Amino acid sequence: MAKLKLAIVVGSNRRESINRKLAQALAKLGSDAFEPSFVQIDDLPMFNQDLEPNRPESTLRLKREIEAADAILIVTPEHNRSIPAVLKNAIDWASRPYGKNSWGGKTVVVTGTSGSAVGTAVAQNELRMILTNLAGTVVGSQVFITFKEGLIDAEHNVTDEGTRGFLKGFLDNVAKIAGKLAA
Repeated sequence: MAKLKLAIVVGSNRRESINRKLAQALAKLGSDAFEPSFVQIDDLPMFNQDLEPNRPESTLRLKREIEAADAILIVTPEHNRSIPAVLKNAIDWASRPYGKNSWGGKTVVVTGTSGSAVGTAVAQNELRMILTNLAGTVVGSQVFITFKEGLIDAEHNVTDEGTRGFLKGFLDNVAKIAGKLAA
Protein backbone atom coordinates (compact mmCIF):
# COMPACT_ATOMS: atom_id res chain seq x y z
CA MET A 1 0.00 0.00 0.00
CA ALA A 2 1.32 3.45 -0.92
CA LYS A 3 2.08 5.88 1.86
CA LEU A 4 -0.47 8.57 2.55
CA LYS A 5 0.60 12.17 1.99
CA LEU A 6 0.52 13.90 5.35
CA ALA A 7 0.70 17.70 5.43
CA ILE A 8 1.90 18.88 8.83
CA VAL A 9 0.96 22.37 9.98
CA VAL A 10 2.68 23.69 13.09
CA GLY A 11 0.66 26.42 14.78
CA SER A 12 3.74 28.21 16.03
CA ASN A 13 6.23 30.40 14.21
CA ARG A 14 8.75 30.17 17.04
CA ARG A 15 12.12 28.68 16.03
CA GLU A 16 12.47 26.51 19.15
CA SER A 17 8.78 25.66 19.42
CA ILE A 18 8.06 22.56 21.46
CA ASN A 19 5.11 21.96 19.14
CA ARG A 20 7.49 21.95 16.17
CA LYS A 21 9.62 19.39 18.03
CA LEU A 22 6.52 17.26 18.63
CA ALA A 23 5.52 17.58 14.97
CA GLN A 24 8.97 16.46 13.84
CA ALA A 25 8.81 13.49 16.20
CA LEU A 26 5.34 12.57 14.91
CA ALA A 27 6.56 12.79 11.31
CA LYS A 28 9.36 10.37 12.13
CA LEU A 29 7.16 8.07 14.20
CA GLY A 30 4.54 7.84 11.45
CA SER A 31 6.94 7.50 8.51
CA ASP A 32 5.96 3.86 7.90
CA ALA A 33 2.41 4.94 6.95
CA PHE A 34 2.88 8.57 5.90
CA GLU A 35 4.95 10.61 3.51
CA PRO A 36 5.16 13.74 5.69
CA SER A 37 5.73 17.31 4.52
CA PHE A 38 5.74 20.49 6.58
CA VAL A 39 3.53 23.35 5.43
CA GLN A 40 5.06 26.77 5.96
CA ILE A 41 2.63 29.33 7.37
CA ASP A 42 4.86 32.00 8.91
CA ASP A 43 5.33 33.85 5.61
CA LEU A 44 1.63 34.41 4.91
CA PRO A 45 0.35 37.99 4.96
CA MET A 46 -2.50 38.69 7.34
CA PHE A 47 -5.73 37.63 5.68
CA ASN A 48 -7.39 40.48 3.83
CA GLN A 49 -10.18 39.96 1.32
CA ASP A 50 -8.82 42.90 -0.68
CA LEU A 51 -5.84 40.69 -1.61
CA GLU A 52 -7.97 37.86 -3.03
CA PRO A 53 -8.14 39.11 -6.64
CA ASN A 54 -4.32 39.08 -6.84
CA ARG A 55 -3.37 36.54 -4.18
CA PRO A 56 0.20 36.47 -2.86
CA GLU A 57 2.14 33.37 -4.00
CA SER A 58 2.61 32.15 -0.42
CA THR A 59 -1.19 31.82 -0.06
CA LEU A 60 -1.45 29.88 -3.32
CA ARG A 61 1.37 27.57 -2.20
CA LEU A 62 -0.50 26.94 1.05
CA LYS A 63 -3.65 25.95 -0.84
CA ARG A 64 -1.71 23.62 -3.17
CA GLU A 65 -0.02 21.85 -0.26
CA ILE A 66 -3.28 21.37 1.65
CA GLU A 67 -5.07 20.12 -1.48
CA ALA A 68 -2.27 17.66 -2.34
CA ALA A 69 -2.45 15.96 1.08
CA ASP A 70 -4.43 12.85 1.94
CA ALA A 71 -4.47 13.94 5.58
CA ILE A 72 -3.48 16.99 7.59
CA LEU A 73 -1.89 16.97 11.03
CA ILE A 74 -2.07 20.23 12.97
CA VAL A 75 0.20 20.52 16.00
CA THR A 76 -0.53 23.69 17.93
CA PRO A 77 0.23 25.56 21.11
CA GLU A 78 -2.42 27.53 22.93
CA HIS A 79 -2.23 31.32 23.07
CA ASN A 80 -4.48 33.07 25.60
CA ARG A 81 -6.95 30.14 25.61
CA SER A 82 -7.23 30.16 21.83
CA ILE A 83 -5.42 29.14 18.67
CA PRO A 84 -2.37 31.18 17.64
CA ALA A 85 -2.95 34.02 15.19
CA VAL A 86 -0.49 32.54 12.66
CA LEU A 87 -2.56 29.33 12.54
CA LYS A 88 -5.94 31.07 12.26
CA ASN A 89 -4.49 33.19 9.46
CA ALA A 90 -3.44 30.05 7.55
CA ILE A 91 -6.84 28.45 8.07
CA ASP A 92 -8.53 31.55 6.68
CA TRP A 93 -6.27 31.81 3.60
CA ALA A 94 -6.74 28.10 2.75
CA SER A 95 -10.52 28.39 3.06
CA ARG A 96 -10.77 31.24 0.56
CA PRO A 97 -11.99 32.43 -1.84
CA TYR A 98 -15.56 31.52 -1.08
CA GLY A 99 -16.45 28.25 -2.79
CA LYS A 100 -12.81 27.12 -3.08
CA ASN A 101 -12.14 25.86 0.43
CA SER A 102 -8.98 23.72 0.43
CA TRP A 103 -9.91 22.10 3.76
CA GLY A 104 -13.10 20.58 2.37
CA GLY A 105 -13.10 16.79 2.23
CA LYS A 106 -9.74 16.51 4.01
CA THR A 107 -9.00 14.22 6.92
CA VAL A 108 -7.66 16.49 9.67
CA VAL A 109 -6.19 15.53 13.03
CA VAL A 110 -5.24 17.91 15.84
CA THR A 111 -2.81 17.74 18.75
CA GLY A 112 -0.48 19.97 20.70
CA THR A 113 1.85 20.15 23.64
CA SER A 114 2.71 22.42 26.53
CA GLY A 115 4.40 22.18 29.88
CA SER A 116 1.07 21.58 31.62
CA ALA A 117 -1.09 18.47 31.47
CA VAL A 118 -3.87 19.95 29.34
CA GLY A 119 -2.32 23.22 28.20
CA THR A 120 -3.63 22.96 24.64
CA ALA A 121 -7.10 21.61 25.45
CA VAL A 122 -8.97 24.84 24.71
CA ALA A 123 -7.02 25.52 21.51
CA GLN A 124 -7.60 21.97 20.29
CA ASN A 125 -11.32 22.21 21.01
CA GLU A 126 -11.60 25.55 19.22
CA LEU A 127 -9.58 24.23 16.29
CA ARG A 128 -11.82 21.16 16.00
CA MET A 129 -14.88 23.40 15.92
CA ILE A 130 -13.42 25.63 13.17
CA LEU A 131 -12.18 22.71 11.07
CA THR A 132 -15.39 20.70 11.43
CA ASN A 133 -17.15 23.68 9.92
CA LEU A 134 -14.60 23.83 7.07
CA ALA A 135 -13.47 20.24 6.56
CA GLY A 136 -16.16 18.05 8.04
CA THR A 137 -13.72 15.21 8.81
CA VAL A 138 -11.76 15.94 11.97
CA VAL A 139 -10.61 12.57 13.32
CA GLY A 140 -8.78 11.11 16.25
CA SER A 141 -9.22 11.45 19.95
CA GLN A 142 -7.99 14.39 21.96
CA VAL A 143 -4.25 14.11 22.42
CA PHE A 144 -2.63 16.30 25.06
CA ILE A 145 1.10 15.82 25.47
CA THR A 146 2.85 17.24 28.52
CA PHE A 147 6.23 18.42 27.28
CA LYS A 148 9.21 17.85 29.54
CA GLU A 149 12.86 18.55 28.87
CA GLY A 150 14.34 15.52 27.10
CA LEU A 151 10.99 14.10 25.92
CA ILE A 152 12.18 14.47 22.33
CA ASP A 153 15.86 14.11 21.49
CA ALA A 154 17.92 15.93 18.85
CA GLU A 155 17.08 13.24 16.25
CA HIS A 156 13.33 13.73 16.77
CA ASN A 157 12.85 10.52 18.74
CA VAL A 158 10.31 10.35 21.57
CA THR A 159 12.44 9.16 24.47
CA ASP A 160 9.67 8.09 26.86
CA GLU A 161 8.52 4.58 25.94
CA GLY A 162 4.94 5.06 27.17
CA THR A 163 4.51 8.35 25.31
CA ARG A 164 6.08 6.88 22.16
CA GLY A 165 3.70 3.90 22.25
CA PHE A 166 0.71 6.16 22.83
CA LEU A 167 1.66 8.44 19.92
CA LYS A 168 2.37 5.48 17.64
CA GLY A 169 -1.09 4.09 18.36
CA PHE A 170 -2.58 7.52 17.70
CA LEU A 171 -0.80 7.75 14.32
CA ASP A 172 -1.72 4.17 13.38
CA ASN A 173 -5.38 5.00 14.01
CA VAL A 174 -5.12 8.19 11.95
CA ALA A 175 -3.51 6.21 9.10
CA LYS A 176 -6.29 3.63 9.20
CA ILE A 177 -9.03 6.26 9.06
CA ALA A 178 -7.27 8.47 6.51
CA GLY A 179 -6.59 5.45 4.30
CA LYS A 180 -10.27 4.53 4.26
CA LEU A 181 -11.37 8.09 3.57
CA ALA A 182 -8.76 8.61 0.83
CA ALA A 183 -9.81 5.42 -0.98
